[in-house]
Formats: sequence, structure tokens, C-alpha cells
Amino acid sequence: MRRRLHAAVRLFCDDWAPGLFGDIQMEKVISCFQRRPEAVVRLICFPWAGGGSLHYGRWGKILSSSVEVLSVKLPGRESRSKEPFFVSMQQIVDEVVCVLLATLKEKPFAFFGHSFGALTSFAVADTLKKSHGIEPIHIFLSGASAPYSETRIQASKRSHLSDEEFIKWLSSIGGTPPELLTNPEVVQLFLPALRADLHVVESYRCNRLDGPRLSCPVTCFDGKDDIPHDLQAWKDITSGEFTVRMFDGSHFYLKDPENERIILDYITKHVETSEMDYL
Repeated sequence: MRRRLHAAVRLFCDDWAPGLFGDIQMEKVISCFQRRPEAVVRLICFPWAGGGSLHYGRWGKILSSSVEVLSVKLPGRESRSKEPFFVSMQQIVDEVVCVLLATLKEKPFAFFGHSFGALTSFAVADTLKKSHGIEPIHIFLSGASAPYSETRIQASKRSHLSDEEFIKWLSSIGGTPPELLTNPEVVQLFLPALRADLHVVESYRCNRLDGPRLSCPVTCFDGKDDIPHDLQAWKDITSGEFTVRMFDGSHFYLKDPENERIILDYITKHVETSEMDYL
């Protein structure tokens, strides 16, 4: 039944999404803080667990005019705060593919995802290739083990921790100002979204691949002081070039201004190069 439903959703999107959803549905699910209709490539950014689209808003202004940044907004946060959280990876994939499919067919695109976003970006890319025959020109994966790696499968489950344990864990990985973690009202605003996303991650299953799913280049970023991630396992998703780049810092190393500058320069260089190859 579930497979038939997913197939029906894909068929519906192929046939009707461009006309029926239009700008209203696009703006609901996707943020674009800097419109660049003249851009030759789009960078689709996926949030980390509990995160929204705002962090990537700056990227749209910093990156060169050849790149337009689109950022995914999930239910339960930002302008979608009154919507129920998704409970499965398939729900995320179905919505993102349905809303973005027509846009992704217009011009070359690349994906960037950090942590939870790395897994969602791969799941979306996998479906796009299997069901619609399109793929990114480059995928940038950050701060996460491949979904089928033993490192991820054996990782500690966090979604059911008590609030006290949860906050202690958040403090240990960095990225959240300490003054926010000591404010109960603020904590209760972002904790539900974080728990919901971690539940999706913990219930997401992906069997080890029997061969590359993609052919585009894949780059993995990570912080040297973060918990160890099985980055090399990501190599199995593509027959294309595979690269690992490590940075000083822990899980949210990408928030460091110097690290961010290097990452954005790297992304710009590689998507512009890949776009020329695409043509």
C-alpha cells in the first residue's frame, strides 16, 4: 500500500505540480532570500536537525551571481510552525521532490546538507535519479556518516532523551549559544523540532548499496573535533569524483566565519566548473 501511495505521489507531481502548486506551494516549502533568475546553477540547501532555512539565507547574498540558493523549510518551524512535524524520511522526500521537480528540470542544480540535512539531501537525490532520471551536478555532504554505515546504525539514539539529558548533549556538540540552553522558554521552542528530526534520522533505513546510485561528484565536509563519522562510506553512492575536506572545529564547524568562507569558495568553484561540464 505504501509503495503504491509513493508511486501515485510521484506520478501526480510529474503531471500536475507545475500548474497546480506554483509559487504558493514553492514559497511554503522553499526559501529564496536572494532571487537570481540569471543564475546558471541552483544550490539547494537542507537544514540540520531542528534547523530552519535562515542560516542559508546569507549564502544567497555571499555566493557569486551565477548561483541561486534555495533552502528547504520543513513543517513545524518558521512560517510552517503550525504544521505537524514529519515522522519519516519518505514524507520529506515526497514533499521536496513534488515541489521542486519542475524547478530542478529548468537548469543545473547542486545539493548541500549538514548532519540531518546530509541524509535528507541524499534521500532526495536518490529518488530524483531513480524515479525521474535527473541528478545534481554536485552533492556537498557535511557532518554525517553515510546512512548504511555501521557507524550510523550503531550510533546512540537521542530523540527519547529527557530534556535535561538532551540539553546536556546539545551543549556538548556546540552550535547553540549557552544563554539559549539555560532559558526554558527558548528551549521549549526548538526542542520539539529537534526531537522530531532526530526521530526521522533514527528510523531512516537504507541498505548498503549494490552499486553507485549517482554519477556526480560528491564532497564530504566535517569538523576535526566532531564525533567520528564514516565519511568514506559516502563514496559508494557515486561513480564520480569523491573528496573529503576536514576543518577545525566540532559539529557546527561551518558556523565559523573562516570555515564558512572556505566552504563557500569551494562550492562556488566546483558548481561553476560542473555547470560548464554539464553544458
